[in-house]
Amino acid sequence: MTGIKGIPVVTEAARSGEKYRTPQGFSAIKDGVRGRSAAGAHATATPAAPVGTPAGAKPRWLKAPLAGGAGYDFVRNTVREHRLATVCEEAKCPNIGECWSAGTATIMVMGAVCTRACRFCSVDTGNPRGWLDADEPRHVAESVALMKLKYVVLTSVDRDDLADGGAAHYAACVRAIKQQNAEVAVEALTPDFSGVLADVATVVDSGVDVFAQNIETVRRLTHPVRDPRAGYEQTLRVLAHAKAHRATVLTKSSLMLGLGERADEIAECMDDLRAAGVDILTLGQYLRPTVNHLSVERFVTPEEFELYREWGLARGFRECVSGPLVRSSYRAEQALAGNNVGLQGGVAAART
Repeated sequence: MTGIKGIPVVTEAARSGEKYRTPQGFSAIKDGVRGRSAAGAHATATPAAPVGTPAGAKPRWLKAPLAGGAGYDFVRNTVREHRLATVCEEAKCPNIGECWSAGTATIMVMGAVCTRACRFCSVDTGNPRGWLDADEPRHVAESVALMKLKYVVLTSVDRDDLADGGAAHYAACVRAIKQQNAEVAVEALTPDFSGVLADVATVVDSGVDVFAQNIETVRRLTHPVRDPRAGYEQTLRVLAHAKAHRATVLTKSSLMLGLGERADEIAECMDDLRAAGVDILTLGQYLRPTVNHLSVERFVTPEEFELYREWGLARGFRECVSGPLVRSSYRAEQALAGNNVGLQGGVAAART
């Protein structure tokens, strides 16, 4: 079945890298990056993925438990019933089974189509042309209450099609959660709002407890890892402003490893984030979501992740959560426990 101008509609599942038409009537690319065959004559306009993907099976320390169980089914059914998009699903997170089974989820607001096309991310990309679900703040608040969450992570796609990048809608979702239950802690893992600091302040003032914006990779690899509209210094400015605007709000960022970064560049990035006042840092292994995305340059060992955690703590981060399967919102409710969210012993486990 096809939609306008021959674009497949979402009722017939598009393949990874293909363009399709959403129920809201705009086009998007499945998994965010156009497939090589679909790119055609424009293929040279997209930075090529680096060569050197490690051959063979993934290391044993990258095996995640299968999703399932009553807790997992409960969260999944709640997400479906209330028409919520979760980054757990959209970004193909390897920890979905663990987190959903524990009754936690990262809810993605403002839809499931991003205006940007980062080369590491499998969220669909397109131009929503201003579309927003006006009922979403209420649906999100109701779902958080139904799931009996004490800590919720709200994240979102980038919405460069909106004048404020979606900051007001984001803030409305936070306020709705807090109005339903003031005791719920809310972490906002936000886009960069194109570096517009007034929009950053809108979200910070909404009642969030943690404000997060991911720097993703080291300075040298920022492009083409991230969309050209994103930037290393832009992320640092956003994080610094969030902290300066409201000092009581904890700030957080995340680094993916295995993209070709050097150890000295990781250290430099840590220093830059601390200079911006960032409180919490997470580090995890980049895993290639589809063949159209950036290749994995190497698999970082559990020993290295533990070393990088020591580096982070020595630099003054309140917590540095570091491990192969760690993602920016992984067990976020435990991030202040000072125990690497229970990942100690990961090296010993990997050796067995």
